[in-house]
Amino acid sequence: MTKDICSKKMALVEKLGVHLESREKLAPVAARIMAYVILTGKRGSTFEEMVEVLCASKSTISTHLNHLQDLKKLEYFTKTGDRKKYFIINKDSVLHHINEMIKEWEEVAALHKEMKAYKEAINEHITDEEEKFDLTFHNDYLRFVEDASASIENLKENLIKNKFNL
Repeated sequence: MTKDICSKKMALVEKLGVHLESREKLAPVAARIMAYVILTGKRGSTFEEMVEVLCASKSTISTHLNHLQDLKKLEYFTKTGDRKKYFIINKDSVLHHINEMIKEWEEVAALHKEMKAYKEAINEHITDEEEKFDLTFHNDYLRFVEDASASIENLKENLIKNKFNL
């Protein structure tokens, strides 16, 4: 890998690591491991590689790798004739994250539907058009959630059917 690509990768590892640290509630090193594995892709990342690149001790990398495996966020494979473990993202953890997003969107959409119904009921009793609730935001938001949910469901189906590799 050229020096430029390597430095770009490490900058992105840091940026993605900060995001994962917050979203997944991970320790900083665990988040950087996840980011590095994500950006390395299907060829997998070895323990030795992570120790060197992430500038952390063997025990620190080992502890966090074990924790990430326990959380089912990472898995590994081996290659014939090679004793090393190659760590990759666990596809099931991605599916779990997608399902959590869908669940959250459904809950928020249900809340918006309830608020909209309430405002519609109130609007029936208001004679002054200026005082009536504007329902445009709720309509637009519900349309967005419906479209986004359909799109993420499509992504999920493609992931399940192995139409692409992580």
